[in-house]
Amino acid sequence: MNLPRPETLPYFDRTAVRGAVSWSTAVAALEHALRNDVDPEDDSPRLFSPVPNGDFLLMPAAGRRYSGIKALTVAPTNPARELEKIQGVYILFDSDTLSPLATMDGNELTAIRTPATTLLAVKQILASTPEGTRRGNEEHRVLVFGTGVQALNHLRAAHALLPGYSLAVVGRRPQHVAELISRLDSEGVEVHPATERDVCEADVVICATSSSTPLFDGGLVSPGAVVAAIGQHGLDAREVDARLVLRSDVVVEGRASALREAGDLIPARSAEEWKAIRPANLRDLVTGDFVRSPGKPALYAGVGMAWEDLVTAALVYEGGTRS
Repeated sequence: MNLPRPETLPYFDRTAVRGAVSWSTAVAALEHALRNDVDPEDDSPRLFSPVPNGDFLLMPAAGRRYSGIKALTVAPTNPARELEKIQGVYILFDSDTLSPLATMDGNELTAIRTPATTLLAVKQILASTPEGTRRGNEEHRVLVFGTGVQALNHLRAAHALLPGYSLAVVGRRPQHVAELISRLDSEGVEVHPATERDVCEADVVICATSSSTPLFDGGLVSPGAVVAAIGQHGLDAREVDARLVLRSDVVVEGRASALREAGDLIPARSAEEWKAIRPANLRDLVTGDFVRSPGKPALYAGVGMAWEDLVTAALVYEGGTRS
């Protein structure tokens, strides 16, 4: 069915994008896409093109009804000028006519789809945990590393999607930790400060940083715990160490994207080894083709994929209020 081309292309600003999609709706849409018409292995690789003060980053995706592209700029010197390092827009198209349908704030779209994808993976892995493997304490805990926008939104998503879990955050700068905790407290989300030593008490550990070195000793992670390393993409990125990788069941967003960009995985094993192992991807996870090993942690490695943007952008377009 052809969709009518708008006379004026609607724009969904940051507030409109945020207001259009709840965490549960986003997770359900991503899971539905994986169960039906999305194979992460078919996703387009992200495209980089240099500009004088950084790079363009383009992420195209095609679907049956909609197609789209996220166009971002990466400006490494911007934070020193109190500007965002990554900025951009999303353009949504009708797949039949390839007519543009809408534009929307690319940063806010990313701020929603990344935590939604992470929590989808975490919940599915927790559900597949063998009896007796998880810690026996009454209180289950989520520990988030980072104090930036992704850490903030992963804590929001965990609060909404993992009811009954306590939340804690680890950051390098105490002031940033205090500011994040205060902001979430104003939203009714209770978060406690923590240190990397608290990894041993966590059921879920989410790494949402720009670190190039491992954040904690992978030997501290308890059997049955789930670790999600999602803050970085690139083969020079390191949020977890090889010790954790080698002792864990590993799940990736997509096998091809992991080989291109999952720096947490490649140092621990070669690309050839990963190809032979063929770790489960997100589609395997939601269709029940992933089995956990008793006594092992699970590691989810995510780098961000274009199909996730498209699924989330379609939700915004169909359910949001346009300006």
